[in-house]
Amino acid sequence: MLANWEFFYDKIVLPTLHTSFQALSLFDQKIRQGLVDRRSVFESLSNQLSTARDLEQTLWFHFTSVGEFEQCKPLIEYLHPDYRVVLTYFSPSVSHQANSYQFADAAIYLPLDSKQNAHRLIDLIQPSVLVFSKFDIWPNLVWQAKKRGVKTVLIAGTLQPKSKRLHPLVNKFFRSVHQQIDLHCVVSEADANRFRQICPSSARIVITGDTRFDQVHARASSAVKNESFLPGQSTLSRPILVAGSTYAEEEKVLVTAIKQIKQTHQSIQPHLLIVPHEPNPKHVQNLTQHLRNRNLTFAKYTELDNSSDLSQVDVVVIDTVGILAQLYRLADITFVGGSFHGSVHNVMEPAVMAKPVIFGPTIDNAQEAHLLVQLGGAKMIQNSQQLYSVMIDWLSAPSICKEVGQKANHIIESNLGATQRTLSCLVPYLASVL
Repeated sequence: MLANWEFFYDKIVLPTLHTSFQALSLFDQKIRQGLVDRRSVFESLSNQLSTARDLEQTLWFHFTSVGEFEQCKPLIEYLHPDYRVVLTYFSPSVSHQANSYQFADAAIYLPLDSKQNAHRLIDLIQPSVLVFSKFDIWPNLVWQAKKRGVKTVLIAGTLQPKSKRLHPLVNKFFRSVHQQIDLHCVVSEADANRFRQICPSSARIVITGDTRFDQVHARASSAVKNESFLPGQSTLSRPILVAGSTYAEEEKVLVTAIKQIKQTHQSIQPHLLIVPHEPNPKHVQNLTQHLRNRNLTFAKYTELDNSSDLSQVDVVVIDTVGILAQLYRLADITFVGGSFHGSVHNVMEPAVMAKPVIFGPTIDNAQEAHLLVQLGGAKMIQNSQQLYSVMIDWLSAPSICKEVGQKANHIIESNLGATQRTLSCLVPYLASVL
């Protein structure tokens, strides 16, 4: 039966995926760049491995993008001293981070998941264990790893209730993949129950939690606090709303709400610091034009200096990258973007700093966002009017605002420990190949 699924995947699924990516690359620069960079992955991998540390065992971690990379990091950093570490990734969004990561011996895009490419990767990397993060599992990698005696492990595994993998039409195909995986470390009991629907009864499924809680907590604890990184910071005279990783859709929601607060409750109007997900010149130009149209005063981060006076500025546009975490530290209230665009971004980052969190309606990609709402550490809004109402409630009662932030932090603190639980399951698989 497995041979039939391999034939179906190689002859139908992969050609369809390849054609789809080629078509999408005509309209999406990131996809286009990813396809270009994939042409030289084997040469790049060979060159990197030729200068890598000479250790007895190699661990191969695969992840989709930034969030899944964060899930891998605590494990990598614990195991790195004793194991060579190779990273593969799918999204261009994580390419720079993966390639500059100090605990990786090699990092490349994952090439097309053909049988030939899977064989070639295994030959080059010679992994003891192949670790997948969250849900980005590639069938030929799993099947060929099994045939070659390479252990495969899923960490921080999660399946949404409406996941296509659970659909009766494709359930058997995914069962043919998951039955070859040696260990499933999953986030919750609900995830475990869903994985059981696509795993054989003999599958080892262990609830370990989400390692990102540990990673976010560790990063926040070790961060060097820079109290004056924002020029003109001392002149910010009102409460501060930091909106991180925003897209145009939610920027319109934010600007509308701020304009309404300015008109009705000017005494508690916050400074809005907008941090676009991609602060390219065109996006920044469109955003600043929108602010002009709404008669809101603004300043751009790259034009500030130590003499800048921000006391009368409604909006600061952060037209650079790399300072979002520092900005969250300044915030009285935070808004996390992505949830009006397709999927919410990292809600843990402000939560661990005890900041109250707001986000939009699309959060099925982030169980922690649901958890924050359920336990009172965040609010989910559907439109600018709801954002306005939440902001007025919190700005009018700073003690309530602070209490929400403390609840957000407590949720993070209560979910620590996934790294050690995952390691306790993973390490025996490393020992078994010695």
